[in-house]
Amino acid sequence: MRIVSEPAEIPSPGVRPRGLVPTMGYLHEGHLELIRRGAAENAEVVVSIFVNPLQFGPGEDYQTYPRDLERDVRLAEEAGAAWVFHPTPAAMYPPGFATTVHVGGPLTERWEGERRPGHFDGVATVVSKLFNLVRPDRAYFGEKDYQQLQVVRRFTADLNLGVEIVPVPIVREPDGLARSSRNVYLTPAERPKATVLYRALLAVREAARSGATPEQAQSAGERVLAGVPEFEPEYLAVVHPDTLEPILDWVPGARAIVAGRFPTVRLIDNMEVWHR
Repeated sequence: MRIVSEPAEIPSPGVRPRGLVPTMGYLHEGHLELIRRGAAENAEVVVSIFVNPLQFGPGEDYQTYPRDLERDVRLAEEAGAAWVFHPTPAAMYPPGFATTVHVGGPLTERWEGERRPGHFDGVATVVSKLFNLVRPDRAYFGEKDYQQLQVVRRFTADLNLGVEIVPVPIVREPDGLARSSRNVYLTPAERPKATVLYRALLAVREAARSGATPEQAQSAGERVLAGVPEFEPEYLAVVHPDTLEPILDWVPGARAIVAGRFPTVRLIDNMEVWHR
């Protein structure tokens, strides 16, 4: 398995198409599903492993974010990656770096954008750089970070970057918890209670199927969250699948999104609750 650490060392695309799976490392089954999908649909798939400092705000876990490059490289190779791009922050943001990519409007103003100022600028900047450096035909993103997925779609289209954005469904633990690198922060006592996000989303979906309005379905999910006092909800909303604006009436693909904190970790999740 080849590890490339400098942008100048990135090989030119050989046989097309080339796929890209951008990650921050500490790979889990969700990442591996992205890699396997990319390997199946492209002549080669590249995995980037880069803990991007631009998308962490003050007080967030940049320094302590889990890292294990040797393990990640082995897992990426087993899943079908052709090579790994593992740059340093200095390689991605050299002295004098002064350019960021900003996605404006409602898509980035609510939810994660409101609670993590600057986060999506960091995401848009690093992903734009990865697209320019790796020159993929397709890029694979998990639906767990649903708002991020929509932001990536937006600036890729707006800037005519010519990369097909491929969404991949959430990979869950047997009890429903969405796979996440941050799950390792959960204490043994918190881990079983962390399924409350998934159970709240199921409650929203079941209420929708039973004839509830979006507002009533949201209330059903909020009642589930209230049943776990250790979890501090930040938001639970039923939104349009493209704009992430709250909806009053059902639209095809309507999504429920949820975020909140246990004392040791912040978690997010989402689910389609009204079929297209």
